[in-house]
Amino acid sequence: MNLLLINLIFMLAWAAMTGSFTEINLLFGFVIGFFSIWLMREQVGGGGYFGRLTRITSLILLFLKELALSAYRVAIVALKPNMDLKPGIFAYKLKVDRDFEIALLANLITLTPGTLSVDITDDRKTLYVHAIDCSDVEGTKADIASGFERKIMEAFRV
Repeated sequence: MNLLLINLIFMLAWAAMTGSFTEINLLFGFVIGFFSIWLMREQVGGGGYFGRLTRITSLILLFLKELALSAYRVAIVALKPNMDLKPGIFAYKLKVDRDFEIALLANLITLTPGTLSVDITDDRKTLYVHAIDCSDVEGTKADIASGFERKIMEAFRV
């Protein structure tokens, strides 16, 4: 059985035993289930589950960091008396090729202030991105490649 499903069952069992289905109690039950499975990881073959969960957590933390930094940058740009911006659209060559990964990357880019995923080519090899400031397109592309795209591939590929 899938270890995530077992962890969710542990979470629900914890909530049923305590009689509280609040969000914090469900989260606590998930954490208890996670550590229970971790204690017997060699018996249940859970090495991949814990690695993937760690990589997904790393992707979430990267997104939160980029969200805060982008919001700060956009706020600074908006508060400047003279907006010296060069907005534009650039083409980003994708390394991810699965539909889920492409959709996740496009959504992470769109949710980050100052950027917006505009379109993807029919062959799913190029993503068009609008940026509030395209003065350093190559730097922005490198940030996407070494940030979101790399973390997505680490988290969702075996």
